[in-house]
Amino acid sequence: MAFHGKVALVTGGASGMGRVAALRLANQGASVAIVDLNDKALSETAEESINITPFKCDVSDLAQVQQLIAEVESTMGPIDRVTHCAAIMPGQSLVDMPAENITKMMAINYGGTVNIVKTLMPLMEQRGTGDIIMFGSMAGDVLTHNLGAYCATKSATNTFAEVLIHENKHSPIRFLLVCPPMVNTPLVKQAIEHGPGSLQGAKDSGRMASPESIVDAVETAIEKGRWVVRPGDAAFMVWWRRLFPGLLWWVMAKANKVA
Repeated sequence: MAFHGKVALVTGGASGMGRVAALRLANQGASVAIVDLNDKALSETAEESINITPFKCDVSDLAQVQQLIAEVESTMGPIDRVTHCAAIMPGQSLVDMPAENITKMMAINYGGTVNIVKTLMPLMEQRGTGDIIMFGSMAGDVLTHNLGAYCATKSATNTFAEVLIHENKHSPIRFLLVCPPMVNTPLVKQAIEHGPGSLQGAKDSGRMASPESIVDAVETAIEKGRWVVRPGDAAFMVWWRRLFPGLLWWVMAKANKVA
C-alpha cells in the first residue's frame, strides 16, 4: 500500500469526500488526522478505524491551523499528505445574504486553504517530499444564481491553487487542484433550501457525482502527475462557460426558475 506507515491530514474529514479520503488512507495503513468542527461526526468517523485520530480546528483561524499542524506532527509524525476539503456552502441570493455571512464563507473556504497550505508547505519543502491536494470546485468557473458567495470563494481557491502550482513547478511537493461537479454530500444540503433550484433537481434525479468517484479521480490524477482534475461533467461545463457564457446563463435561469 502506497501510504502504509505514512501520515495524512484530511480537513473536512468527518463527512463527504473528506471522510471517504480519510477512510481509504486509513485502510491503506496510513495514520490519518481528520479535522472538522462537528464533534459527533468526528467521533463517528474516528470509530471506524484505529488509524484515524480526530482533531477540532477552525481552518479560518491561522493560529489554530498552526497549532493543529504542530500537534499532528509532534504526536503522529511528519505529514506526508494533506487533503484539504473543509468548506461551507450556504445558498442564497447575494442581495439577501448578509455581508457577514459572505465574508465568513470566504474566510473558511478560501482563507482556510491559504492557512493550511502556507503552514504546511514550508515543512514539506524542507523535507523534500509531500502531497498537497486542494479542493476547489467547478462552481469557481461555472457560476449560477443563489450560489454567488460560494462561487466567489471557489473562484478564489481555484486561482490561488493554479498560480501556486505554476509558480512551484520544480517543487518536490506534488500539488493537485480538484474541481468537482455537484457531489452528493452533506455540503450540498446547506445550499438546497435557499440555493439554486437546479441543485434539488440534480439530487432528486440522481445526477450528482458520488464522493467515491471523486476520490477515485483524485488518486488517478495525482499518480499521473496532473496538476488539476475536473471529474465527471465538470470539464465539459467549464468549456461551456468559456465558449458560450450567455447560453449557459440562459440554461441556468431555466433550471433555477429565475425570470
